[in-house]
Amino acid sequence: MLGSIGEDRVFYRILVESETVTGYPDLPVPASPPSGLEPVYYTAEFQDVFVRIAAVERAVLVAGMPKTVSILVAQTQSAKDAIVAQMTNRAALLGIGFFAVAAALSILTARSVLRPVNDLAEAVGRRGPHDLRPVVRSVPRELQPMVRALNGFIGRLQGALTRTETFIAEAAHHIRTPLATLRTQAETALRLTEDDAMRARIRSMIRSVDDSARSASQLLDHAAVVYRTDQRTEESLDLGSLIARVCDRFRPAADLRDIVIATQLPTQPVTIVADLLLLESALRNLIDNAVKYSHVDGQIDVRLEQDAGRAVITVMDRGRGLDGAQKADLTDRFRRGANVGDVVGSGLGLTIVREVARAQSGRFDLTERDGGGACAVLSLPLG
Repeated sequence: MLGSIGEDRVFYRILVESETVTGYPDLPVPASPPSGLEPVYYTAEFQDVFVRIAAVERAVLVAGMPKTVSILVAQTQSAKDAIVAQMTNRAALLGIGFFAVAAALSILTARSVLRPVNDLAEAVGRRGPHDLRPVVRSVPRELQPMVRALNGFIGRLQGALTRTETFIAEAAHHIRTPLATLRTQAETALRLTEDDAMRARIRSMIRSVDDSARSASQLLDHAAVVYRTDQRTEESLDLGSLIARVCDRFRPAADLRDIVIATQLPTQPVTIVADLLLLESALRNLIDNAVKYSHVDGQIDVRLEQDAGRAVITVMDRGRGLDGAQKADLTDRFRRGANVGDVVGSGLGLTIVREVARAQSGRFDLTERDGGGACAVLSLPLG
């Protein structure tokens, strides 16, 4: 024992009956004396340290008389604590190493498992708004139900979009054509009748037909704009040529009220990348509003400029103006100014312009024009 304990200390105590004959007299005795030949082991505090003690008892003849001899041997725990600490450190290092290896393997496994999902997501994310083909990729067996569900959803979406486009086209035809026929018949009846009361009623009917036709047309235009916002086909457009074409379409209606549409367009092409139908719808509604709300013998100024990488379209009139209304109020659906109640309108024209501006990453502003009238500004990023 003494040769293997290192820095430990050993204490002993020998008692005959209850009297210490040698050793350390204050070495603690066991709470219960040993029985038989088996030693008793216990831990006690001795000289400010904890020691491990082994105690045995034997009967010995002393001067012909049997005496009980107790032998106590104690050892400090420094070596054991050092061994325990060493084992603890090794176990901790082993545990940390095992955890690091397990974490690395977990990351590699997770990446291996998620790689097909990420590849599938990347392949779907690269598709354009018109690419509704089924997903055909080699994926693990576990992902095949998800791919089948995704293809089913794409098929249903494609069918819904096709039905929406067909409905808008058919609605435009089935609504506008009967209304145009009704208006023609009402005008014919107005020319044939000479009764003033009847003529007044027919004029009221013609006005209602015009109001219904305009509302239906703009409702359909708004539905088409909303549909094409996610399904737009962008192409390179010469903005100056497009503005000139739209203005030419409105000149006959403007000439009936002696309104001049003056354009100020640059000589060089101003090219942007946008959806032709969306942009044409926005321009059509801007100029239509200017013509509707301009006074007779007025003038509408349409200007195209380039500023800070943007194409700026300005439509100004000398009409009724905004009458104190804010742009946010007039661009809401079915909201009209308080000063235009006698003019046929649906309250959707400026809403369409706002939606087109958002879809093309542009801005739309509407303000009072100095000297009277309104000033509408649509700015779009240059292509």
